[in-house]
Amino acid sequence: MKRDTILIFEDNAIERAILTELFQSEYKILEAANGKEGIVLLSKNFSSIAVVLLDNVMPVMGGFEVLEWLKGKNILNKIPFIMVTGENSPQMEKKGYEYGIVSYIKKPYQPEVVKQVVSNAVGWFHYKMQLEAMVRKQNQNIHKQNDILKKQTEELSQVNEVIIDSLSNIVEFRNLESKQHIKRIREYTICLGNSIMRLYPEYELTHEKLVQIAWASSLHDIGKIAIPDSIILKPGKLTDAEFELIKSHTTKGAEIIQQRVSLIDKSMYDYAYDIARHHHEKYDGKGYPDGLKGDEISIAAQIVSLVDVYDALTSKRVYKIAYDKNKAYQMIVNGHSGAFSSKLLTAFREVREEFESLLEQYQDED
Repeated sequence: MKRDTILIFEDNAIERAILTELFQSEYKILEAANGKEGIVLLSKNFSSIAVVLLDNVMPVMGGFEVLEWLKGKNILNKIPFIMVTGENSPQMEKKGYEYGIVSYIKKPYQPEVVKQVVSNAVGWFHYKMQLEAMVRKQNQNIHKQNDILKKQTEELSQVNEVIIDSLSNIVEFRNLESKQHIKRIREYTICLGNSIMRLYPEYELTHEKLVQIAWASSLHDIGKIAIPDSIILKPGKLTDAEFELIKSHTTKGAEIIQQRVSLIDKSMYDYAYDIARHHHEKYDGKGYPDGLKGDEISIAAQIVSLVDVYDALTSKRVYKIAYDKNKAYQMIVNGHSGAFSSKLLTAFREVREEFESLLEQYQDED
């Protein structure tokens, strides 16, 4: 509906007539002799009112009483209100603007000034409403675009997960490891990562990052597909030369991910590459392949390094029996399985029972 009406709150009949005369050629006019009458007219004709001229001093219900009532109805920001007054008080003007009126008209009236003030208020408010509508529409479009991007991201994540799941199954089959191995690695990674996220915000981990790290951890041993069966499946102790070849699965895994694995999500690709190459680095610099030391090793690689050691200790392999969970725990916290940071070990201690529960939940089939 077109806003083509001016509502005048004014108890003085002569002054109402003056204002009506000024605007009746351009607008329909509604007149109220006091605040209560005006509120009734405002409620009935809200959608057609272009501007309200509100006298400050009226019987029954004055101008500021009207403003107080309207404030609770959230109306003052939907129609421009101009206060009409014979006073010249800065305190009163300040109070009116605090309520949300857009301007003042002073008595006695100067017709051209009054018409200009009303014209400016209507024009400004019309522009304001157009701008707000435009912003709302843009926000709606942004929300739609965000929903589309979110859906596309979820679809891409699903594609990445299918790729990673397929590749990790190949590694499991190739190494004669159980199907539960990769599941445990993922769950341990999330579990330990959540502990680190709570204890050490400086690592800037988030739930989304942990999910990506957990999926990327599935490819930590992908380089083993390039190692001969005679070494991978050897039940006895490896020779120095064989151990050097085994160690190369880190660099070979990174090369495979870099050259052969098409992960669409760059963050997941970066995590997968980093973890495959660095999950055997040690905090004291005695790991491989790059001899990284301390926090030169990413937190993602540090997490997967510890959970991989825990899973190796508590699982049966062709070359070893499964250690008891208590012994495995003690070997890690006492540094018998390589050096880990004090922060990582503190987080590991915090989730010991959760690790043991996951070990039970995803135990290997006999």
